[in-house]
Amino acid sequence: MHITVFCSANDLDERYTKPAREFARLLGEHGHTLVWGGSHAGLMGAVADEAKAAGARLVGINVGMLAHRSYQHADELVMTEDLAARKALLLARADAVVVLVGGFGTLDEATEVVELKKHGQHDKPIVFLDTDGFYDGLRTQLRRMESEGFLPVAMDELVRFAADGAQALAYLEGCSG
Repeated sequence: MHITVFCSANDLDERYTKPAREFARLLGEHGHTLVWGGSHAGLMGAVADEAKAAGARLVGINVGMLAHRSYQHADELVMTEDLAARKALLLARADAVVVLVGGFGTLDEATEVVELKKHGQHDKPIVFLDTDGFYDGLRTQLRRMESEGFLPVAMDELVRFAADGAQALAYLEGCSG
């Protein structure tokens, strides 16, 4: 399975880095391909390093303005013209999407793939790895949007939240088989 991972390119506290590395290790050990933003920086680099060490194939999809941060050990590195093209290709190359912790860029990527799924543009599973309750607020907001009629599709049909990498991967593998 090609699993696209959205996450931060910042250096983060170990409480976020360790679970992300654990997920990346499992991804590699289970024979999956990591598709990610193609950066060596921060959490993106840590995830790529761990997945590679565990045997995963790495497909990096970077953008020209961030070429200086490209991961040099990717099995495949694709450069896009802009962030919109990058997001489109990250989704196109995915069988599933996992959202790790991140900032505005991660949230932008995640909300776009959820919106596209809501409109039937894809049916790929999307999982938020809710490390240390990082996405509790988002889950609460989505539940409110659902209960007040803002989501024409049930939240659980759009996204799932996982407590750890093993739970996230088990859900994805259950969807593919």
